[in-house]
Amino acid sequence: MKYLYLKISAILLGLFIILGSVFVCLMGFFAKEYLQETNQMLYGNIAEQMTKEVKPLVDGEVDTLAIQKIMSSMMVINPAIEVYLLDTKGEIITYVAPYKRVKAENVDLQPIKEFISAEKFTFIKGDDPRFPTEQKVFSAAPIMENDKLQGYLYIILASQKQASAIDYLVNCYIPSLGVSLFTGALIAALILGLLAIWFLTKNLRRYVDTVTKFKEGDLSVRVCKNAKGDFPVLGDTFNAMADTIVANIDELKSVENLRRELIANVSHDLRTPLAIMQGYVETLLIKDDKLDAESRKKYLNIILNSSEKLSELIAQLFEYAKLEAKQIELKKEPFQMTDLVQDAFAKYQVLAEEKELTVQVEHEENLPIVFADVSLVERVIQNLMDNALKFTPKGGVITISLEELKNGIQIKVADTGPGIPAEEQAFIFDRYRMTKTTTTNSSNNGAGLGLAIVQKILELHDATIGVQSKLNEGTAFTFSLPTYAG
Repeated sequence: MKYLYLKISAILLGLFIILGSVFVCLMGFFAKEYLQETNQMLYGNIAEQMTKEVKPLVDGEVDTLAIQKIMSSMMVINPAIEVYLLDTKGEIITYVAPYKRVKAENVDLQPIKEFISAEKFTFIKGDDPRFPTEQKVFSAAPIMENDKLQGYLYIILASQKQASAIDYLVNCYIPSLGVSLFTGALIAALILGLLAIWFLTKNLRRYVDTVTKFKEGDLSVRVCKNAKGDFPVLGDTFNAMADTIVANIDELKSVENLRRELIANVSHDLRTPLAIMQGYVETLLIKDDKLDAESRKKYLNIILNSSEKLSELIAQLFEYAKLEAKQIELKKEPFQMTDLVQDAFAKYQVLAEEKELTVQVEHEENLPIVFADVSLVERVIQNLMDNALKFTPKGGVITISLEELKNGIQIKVADTGPGIPAEEQAFIFDRYRMTKTTTTNSSNNGAGLGLAIVQKILELHDATIGVQSKLNEGTAFTFSLPTYAG
């Protein structure tokens, strides 16, 4: 916060210096213009007054005595002026100027005519015959004889001597005055500016204090609504960010707890088949000579079944880890859902007969094709069927049904098993939990990864899975896939 305050102060100081320099330059320029305008305002009518007193041209000829009289009068008023007598075309007939240094032979009459014709005072500059590249303030008047224009009396009011005095004033006194005024104004502006910055950043300092407390571990600190001041968006953004961080921390803590629960459950599931395998292998080794062929075969089958369960569990763990890490890419293609369901029916009919269960398929005719990853959808149906076979008692029925929706097809896998209590239905897709239905039947114990894998696969397809279940009546899982639009 200190560095921000110093940076703003430095920028403000730099801006003041730039503006002050521009101000001093403009002040000198306009002061010079103002002095010339004042000079022309005070002495702009002297040419007219002179032509009323004397006639510098008589019958088109220069009256020397008249010119001398004019110069005597001008020297009294302003000894630094320059007097020019012009003909009707602007040619210089004669002149009286310091050092007789006149470079131009004529003068542009347009500014002179504008000056003479102006009804009220107008600041106008004209040619300076001594310095043709410069413009000077002047006084001018027409020379009339018998109502006929004979020429012009043209008087340069800002001679070189006067211009030098003005330049000295502009280059020395005015900059000195401007710097003094600017320095005083700069100090006052800096003081007021720093106070203004301090006041405007008051709420920002509160934000910094709040962020510092949050960084130091006070996760409950927030920017008060009354303290948002001039930065309400910043306050709202910080509060939203803090809420998100706290929510993520809580979620991570929850995930960590659930991860530990998963490790405990998986460890138990891995330990059970390993213990069975180890026990029967030891039995075979100890009673090798005493076992008959039938017992030996029975023990080996038990070992084989346990190893298959262990392999299946490990495969599920790897599959779920890939899905959760999003390492599986969808390979969507159009396919007929009825064909996939018929394949599943043919596969599980044999398994169902071994458990004395009935598997049936229900679907409408001429259903549209769907657009999804065939292998992953097949995995979803396989896991749902495995789940149904696991919990459906003898004599039960498992039904796979397809129904056409507006923009897709709904797939349902229903069974007539024991059902799931209503309070546990929200957790059945959680990989870390097991329902009472599974825990009360030791043969069905498991980490609950089958339904968790189903949910992850459907999430990849931007689909959801729903469950409907009643105790002692059965459970139905439903999900939908979009139809192929191509």
